[in-house]
Amino acid sequence: MSPGFVPILRLCPETLLVHEGAGPGPGYREVTTAALELSFDYDGVRVRASEPSAQVRAAARCIERDLRAEADARRVLEGFGPIELGALDDCAPPPGCEADYVLDPHGDTTTLCSFRAFAIPRLQALGWRVEVDEELPCDVVVADDWFANLEPDDRGWFDLELGVEVDGQRVDLLPALLELIQTRGTIDVARGLGRMAVLPMDGRRHLVLPAERLRAVLQVLGEMYGVERMGKHGKLELPPVLPTWLTKLDDAFADAPLRWRDPGRAVDRARAMARGPAAEPPPMPPELRADLRPYQRHGVAFLQYLREQNCGGVLADDMGLGKTLQTIAHIVLEKSAGRLRMPALVVTPTSLVGNWCRELRKFAPHLRVLVLRGAERHHRRLDIPDADVVLTSYPLLVRDRAAFVGMRFHLLVTDEAQALKNVRSQVHQAVRSLDADHRVCLTGTPVENNLDELWALFDLLVPGLLGDAQTFRGVFRGPIERDGNKTRLESLRDRIAPYVLRRLKDQVASELPAKTEIVRTIELHGPQRDLYESIRLAGHAAVRQAVKQRGMKGATIDILGALMKLRQVCCDPRLVRVSTARAVQDSAKLQAVTEMIEQMTAEGRRILVFSQFATMLGLIAHELDQRRIRYTVITGATVDREKAVDAFQNGRVDVFLISLKAGGTGLNLTRADTVIHYDPWWNPAAQNQATDRAHRIGQTRPVFVYKLIVAGSVEERMLQLQRRKQSLADALLSAPGTPTAWTEGDIDDLFAPLSADTEG
Repeated sequence: MSPGFVPILRLCPETLLVHEGAGPGPGYREVTTAALELSFDYDGVRVRASEPSAQVRAAARCIERDLRAEADARRVLEGFGPIELGALDDCAPPPGCEADYVLDPHGDTTTLCSFRAFAIPRLQALGWRVEVDEELPCDVVVADDWFANLEPDDRGWFDLELGVEVDGQRVDLLPALLELIQTRGTIDVARGLGRMAVLPMDGRRHLVLPAERLRAVLQVLGEMYGVERMGKHGKLELPPVLPTWLTKLDDAFADAPLRWRDPGRAVDRARAMARGPAAEPPPMPPELRADLRPYQRHGVAFLQYLREQNCGGVLADDMGLGKTLQTIAHIVLEKSAGRLRMPALVVTPTSLVGNWCRELRKFAPHLRVLVLRGAERHHRRLDIPDADVVLTSYPLLVRDRAAFVGMRFHLLVTDEAQALKNVRSQVHQAVRSLDADHRVCLTGTPVENNLDELWALFDLLVPGLLGDAQTFRGVFRGPIERDGNKTRLESLRDRIAPYVLRRLKDQVASELPAKTEIVRTIELHGPQRDLYESIRLAGHAAVRQAVKQRGMKGATIDILGALMKLRQVCCDPRLVRVSTARAVQDSAKLQAVTEMIEQMTAEGRRILVFSQFATMLGLIAHELDQRRIRYTVITGATVDREKAVDAFQNGRVDVFLISLKAGGTGLNLTRADTVIHYDPWWNPAAQNQATDRAHRIGQTRPVFVYKLIVAGSVEERMLQLQRRKQSLADALLSAPGTPTAWTEGDIDDLFAPLSADTEG
């Protein structure tokens, strides 16, 4: 730039006539925009850029203009975006207009603010003199001092403010940001941003900031838009357990940290939730009589960190991975740390109460367990304060809901929590009314039919996290289920991820043996239990009489016949050919296996179901038909065995029902990863042979083997006797007259009453 040469730029408002569209006559509208007048100072003499003469006389001086320097100055100015007024075809300046350039012919405030914020300082740094008319419609603020304010209300919720501090004054920009999302959508706004972005503040002032920062902020706010609600004072309301996505704001301000005002330290908790449980699981107390696999130790760490963060969550492991054991280990840790000052309440389906009793006795015998069931539960409630663990069932919780009012628990565990998927059900409302410091849901299928079921669980665990039910359907369920919206799916997944631990069998296969055997105990109740007891009493009396008359060897057929009837009652009363069985409608084991199959097929499991009773397979098949679950069958009546095997191996059906005699050997079913033994077989070798239909060469996945046993019945006692006397299996299968190894004491044990632990 020549000595004594200074470019001068003046910004002032100007009204342009902008031509609108085609028509029979010219149509114009008035647009107020920022006009630029360009001049040059030659040693105190100001020369307009539009002056045509190369020489200018001023006073007694003749000034020779530096046309090359002026042209360079024009190129610098035009590089910041201004447009020569004469180059606009659809604009007409009013009479007397002296402008040389306009910033934007449409009067866009964003363009003006960006120019004022970034172009003017750079021009001034190059030696330009810039004059700004006070009548221009906006002032600009460039601020990197951002704040976020979380103000707790009297309900424990939080009001959120997000903005900048200018001249010691806080300006909340959240309303403007949310309005931007509401009117244009997060994606459209992000696409429409250039390098810089402008936000209105108050009155004339506008905040100018890098577009990349605004994109990051909008992405975070877009996560919340439509779910979190606006409060009475125009502030955004957040639930007591903050969504962990809120901490993503920190990432948006990595170069200039966001200053949080958080008296309740809610953001610290949200950050901890986002980090997840500790990488190193806590050491297990010696009182826990179990060796946990690594993934189970991680599950306990997850439950511990839920408690540390004072929020609920879902342990959603695949069936068979030990959700019950992990939960018991969590309770043992709480007890050993002195935090279990109030009991843990475990609510389960009726059929699983006995199983929890056994697992607690097996893995944590030092815990004081109180079971609330049967008529005696009413006076047992007085002992709740002295218990470590209280067990009850969903039906009894609904029936006794009023009795739990005023009681407080350290931990509430809801097993098979898919029972709570209907928010309008009595059981959901009863669980919701319980007072517990911490809540955990156990379920292998957190979603069975639709996303409303997921909302129902989180309504119990982290109220407010997913908005209210109507908002959830509009923001998540509809777009995801109806439209296949992947963005909303990712958003929902991000929201719930810190509160859900889900491991499939395939994911932990390296930690599992090739075959995992699980005994699932089932309890008899009501008429089915009464039928078992009546047949047991009559059968035991007949057997004792036969032994007395013919001895143990001579009474073998009588013994086997009486035991067969008891086993049939355990499977389903309809198998028993006695008149009293016809009136019994309930079958606890059939209900349990149907629920297991329904859950497992939803998880993608391929299942073999074995029973020695072909009639029982028919009853199971009927239940699968009712639920539209695909299956095939092999019994002694099956003609085309290859067709059935092919249907299963090629994936056309998910369940294979197989009778002992017809399919216990000679089949290769490596597509199966789950085996269910509906009824136990006296000969363990025969049961193992059936398992080996899936667990054999060619199998690439771990095989899970479930043995369904009626608690306290002849089935469970037979397994105990097998462990004590392996020869008993051969004795029971031997022909009449063959020497046996059993005793009258063994027979009395097999015909013993259902244990008191199984009473409903």
